[in-house]
Amino acid sequence: MKLFHSLESGLSELRLGAITIGNFDGVHHGHARILRELRRQADRVRGPAVVFTFSPHPVQILRPQQTPPPLTWPERKSVLLAELGVDAMIAYPTDRQLLELSPKMFFQTIVHGELAAQALVEGPNFYFGKGRSGNIDTLQRLCQKAEINLHIVEPLLAPDGVVSSSRLRQLIQTGDVQRAQQLMTQPYRIRGTVVPGERRGATIGFPTANLDRVSTLCPAPGVYAGRTFINQSTWDTAIHIGDNPTFQEDEVKIECHLLDFSESLYGQSLEVEFLRRLRDVVPFNSVNELQGQLHRDVANTRNVCREFTASSQAPQTKTSAANPCGQPGRNYE
Repeated sequence: MKLFHSLESGLSELRLGAITIGNFDGVHHGHARILRELRRQADRVRGPAVVFTFSPHPVQILRPQQTPPPLTWPERKSVLLAELGVDAMIAYPTDRQLLELSPKMFFQTIVHGELAAQALVEGPNFYFGKGRSGNIDTLQRLCQKAEINLHIVEPLLAPDGVVSSSRLRQLIQTGDVQRAQQLMTQPYRIRGTVVPGERRGATIGFPTANLDRVSTLCPAPGVYAGRTFINQSTWDTAIHIGDNPTFQEDEVKIECHLLDFSESLYGQSLEVEFLRRLRDVVPFNSVNELQGQLHRDVANTRNVCREFTASSQAPQTKTSAANPCGQPGRNYE
């Protein structure tokens, strides 16, 4: 899997394949449906399976005040896409010149011209071109004229509605990372840099790594069970997001207690994964009472991580692997 930030380098590796265009934020099972079809079409035309995304999100340029917080950073997104059979991801530099292109010019310049696509795969709610003036019908006409096969994949339905990045964002903002995980191909992660804190956790037996410079959506305040990834190692982690009412601290922090870990992490970049929300952030009457709850948080974190590891190693049936959201949905093949 290769990540490209322009079409100027490596264009020969991107041409004459199957392409899908979109943001693919969060990489959920609805995206996975599209990418399975993308892989099939790439194999059919004997070319690369290419995902074309925008960096930054077009809304960040057009309406910066309304920009939704991203769910994934480009490097993480490329890893998740690779797991689904994608050969290359283009994080195309978005600017006003690109956003001024009409649907026809975007198609002729990039899709048919530079990438020489042999097949396209999209969902029915696809929009493109200046002001999102092009839709799936527009794309169908352009593809027919250029003799490019267009495959439309219907949305994936879950019991609570269509699986989408917007739905993921709502769940994460309310702290329901477990439900979000069911809709995603992998559990939700954030990435940040470890910065110095008050070191109060270390004095009571629970040292924490304090994360800053997190560019993606942060889950709602609460205590979570999760995992931290450092180089090639994985550590079970109790995560606290929020203020510290026991010590009258109002600043919202992301504090990660890596179980059985004792090394210094200052200045390092960490990826932290959320598996389950354990409880709310609440004040305690004493340090002893707080320590007792932290011991329970650690025990609960171990159990959650153990259960997750066991379930992820269990064999999946073909049906559950293809559609883990509980609804049959519809394949457009």
